[in-house]
Amino acid sequence: MPYSVVTGDLFSAHDAPGHPESQARLDAALAGVPADARYIGPEQATVDDLALVHTERHIDRIRSFCRECPPGRARYLDPDTYVTAGSFDAALYAAGAAWQAVERALDGEHCFALVRPPGHHAEPDCAMGFCLFNNVAVATAKALRKVDRVAIVDWDLHHGNGTEKAFYTSDRVLYCSVHQAGIFPGTGWPEERGAGPGAGHTVNVPLVSGSTGVDYALVFGEVFVPMLRWFEPDVVVVSAGQDALFDDPLGSIRLLPEDFGALAGMLVDATPAPLALVLEGGYGRSHAGAIGAIVAALDGARFNPAGGGAKASTRHLVEAYAGSRHAVPP
Repeated sequence: MPYSVVTGDLFSAHDAPGHPESQARLDAALAGVPADARYIGPEQATVDDLALVHTERHIDRIRSFCRECPPGRARYLDPDTYVTAGSFDAALYAAGAAWQAVERALDGEHCFALVRPPGHHAEPDCAMGFCLFNNVAVATAKALRKVDRVAIVDWDLHHGNGTEKAFYTSDRVLYCSVHQAGIFPGTGWPEERGAGPGAGHTVNVPLVSGSTGVDYALVFGEVFVPMLRWFEPDVVVVSAGQDALFDDPLGSIRLLPEDFGALAGMLVDATPAPLALVLEGGYGRSHAGAIGAIVAALDGARFNPAGGGAKASTRHLVEAYAGSRHAVPP
């Protein structure tokens, strides 16, 4: 199956040099994309697209904050999350590129949107965790106008609280997240399973500090892949944050770059639905290597996860899912 990459230099309008989520980290990640990859320029989402997920008040607030920013200066919405004068337009391009990736996947092609700012922490009425608008949620909501079911797999170090909240009561979206337990934003516990029609369609697997590729592969093989095969999505969207890398300054999970290739390959092989990947976190020196491994997996390469045996805590979590039939609802 062919693959493509959506990216461009328009995201640099949202930049605070020295902040972990700066243009420099996207530039570093892009070094992992092969020179012969097919590149596609990003297109902006519309305000109406954002409104599929976000409140009018939130959209207006972000736009106003950006307009009030002095040129060349950043203004902080909270201790972690900033905007600049160009952030609103950059965020529209990020959400638009996420939709382009989904659209290309629906047309039968794997696609990776390498964008910023990231999005999976942004809730319908709140920016947080470096995120202004929820790129994956906006693209998913737009896709649901065309298809019946969308699966979201979030392998970012942090739980995607905003994405979970957007679809918590929907039975048309399967949300699967693996993340480090007990860190920002403090959500993503196994008890969070969805509500109403969406009960059983949210799957959270919080792993302890020091978990490796073997732990992640066990979660994917025993929980996420069976869920995907049960759900039969029309498209699989990946919140692709590589901040679970061993050298990432924001966490203490021990994945190697090749482990992300292993995870991507497992998702490719799990269902005939193509993958639409959207960049979330990732701030370590080995980020480019992880991007390269992911793209190689889209292009047919396969990797084995690194590490010895899975941790006992991971095995217990996986067994609990299997024992409760939560992994594959009846």
